[in-house]
Amino acid sequence: QSLGYGFVNYVDPKDAEKAINTLNGLRLQTKTIKVSYARPSSASIRDANLYVSGLPKTMTQKELEQLFSQYGRIITSRILVDQVTGVSRGVGFIRFDRRIEAEEAIKGLNGQKPPGATEPITVKFANNPSQKTSQALLSQLYQSPNRRCPGPLAQQAQRFRLDNLLNMAYGVKSRFSPIAIDGVTSLAGINIPGNAGTGWCIFVYNLAPDADESILWQMFGPFGAVTNVKVIRDFNTNKCKGFGFVTMTNYDEAAMAIASLNGYRLGDRVLQVSFKTNKTHKA
Repeated sequence: QSLGYGFVNYVDPKDAEKAINTLNGLRLQTKTIKVSYARPSSASIRDANLYVSGLPKTMTQKELEQLFSQYGRIITSRILVDQVTGVSRGVGFIRFDRRIEAEEAIKGLNGQKPPGATEPITVKFANNPSQKTSQALLSQLYQSPNRRCPGPLAQQAQRFRLDNLLNMAYGVKSRFSPIAIDGVTSLAGINIPGNAGTGWCIFVYNLAPDADESILWQMFGPFGAVTNVKVIRDFNTNKCKGFGFVTMTNYDEAAMAIASLNGYRLGDRVLQVSFKTNKTHKA
């Protein structure tokens, strides 16, 4: 089964450029294809994702890109919004083509006030969480005596600890979810089946019955390299059972996808997105 992407090598660079100009955006059957130069893997393009907080609530994605584009070529950008009100949460992500461009953006914009802002913004790398820090926080969360029989107050305290953990791990607050707890457990190095050696497996829950693989490709593709998607279907009806899996090759890109899409409203459903763990639903 095709994974949805491929590579073509040209002898003449002019032919490659002509192919991109001619075929990029072409609609084939039910899909619009994207054609671009493949980026060779190297240290210079790794860890080029930035987390930006303190943005004006009125700032658009286009304005965010304009602010950062002076420092280099932007691969992807995103502003997180409240899924109920649609209002910006003042948090965004920028992924540059090269790490050195991201470093220059941090030097130039961290602690500065962009147009329309009353407070300085924070710009930092959206890197992998510190394993030692995450494990220490998880220890507080999972070894608390209140966890055995949590009442309302204990649950609130647990949510507070989880929010702190997610904020340190991702640099962004996330809604409380039992699935999110399992995902963070895998991030901190405690039982990590989410990385099977060929990529990072992401669990997507609360999909509609008519959901198919193309929806997952469209949702996760903008965040980075997706190697496989799978919607779990009912054997009798062939309808989606409400969940699926996405495999991405790069941790940073997978973490950004989770931070951006967990709590995302797709149609009339709010998705729950996390790294896959042993406790995750099975097909």
